[in-house]
Amino acid sequence: MVLKIEGLVYRHAPGLPPVLDGVDLALAAGEILCLLGPNGTGKTTLLRCLIGALRHERGQVHIDGETDMPPRRLARALAYVPQAAGDSGLCLLDVVLMGRTPHLSPLRLPGRSDERIAREALARVGIAHLAERPFNRASGGERQLALIARALAQQPRLFVMDEPTASLDLGNQARVLRVIRDLAADGMTILVTTHQPEHAFLLGARVVALAGGRIAAAGAARDVLCAKTLSEIYATPVDVVSRDGAPAACVPRL
Repeated sequence: MVLKIEGLVYRHAPGLPPVLDGVDLALAAGEILCLLGPNGTGKTTLLRCLIGALRHERGQVHIDGETDMPPRRLARALAYVPQAAGDSGLCLLDVVLMGRTPHLSPLRLPGRSDERIAREALARVGIAHLAERPFNRASGGERQLALIARALAQQPRLFVMDEPTASLDLGNQARVLRVIRDLAADGMTILVTTHQPEHAFLLGARVVALAGGRIAAAGAARDVLCAKTLSEIYATPVDVVSRDGAPAACVPRL
């Protein structure tokens, strides 16, 4: 397993209820896992525990069989794609070059091989022609693709993406989802959070649904994301609409 989480417990302060309460999950090479759940249920907290930004109270996180990796080794094994990355005036190529940092010795600047890797990452997500565009002048979809390219430049085994399609229009959502699907087809391992359950159908992903800091449901998207389960998780009636005999969309009832 590329990622294995066992009994993870996290709380913001002693005496407070746990935000994560005994979470277990595993992720194999080339697999996409969609992490779903209502706001405040612990999805982003789980990601922050994985990347070392938060220290969990109990449990273990194994990445490639290792626990408690030092930061530099962790950054080589795992790449984090945030929802947003500020309003930098750097060009997209320089943003992607930042992904090479874990592979550089202190005070060493990126070299020709690093630039080649960064340009290849931009090409892989389809925006090589935008390499010189300032990040703060790129569209929302272009920015998100650049952040995925930056993660690619790290050359990790595991990608952790926090709502990569948030605030994007349908066209840009589709572009980002295609890139995620293609990366998995090439053997990349991807953990992604989303508020849009139907994205799990599109990606052919496995699903883990959190509720109250615990796993409420887990399995293949078409098995887990039924109307009953979604209605219970989100505490509102939800219908699942099928297309060509397969579940395709999740629609709340008003």
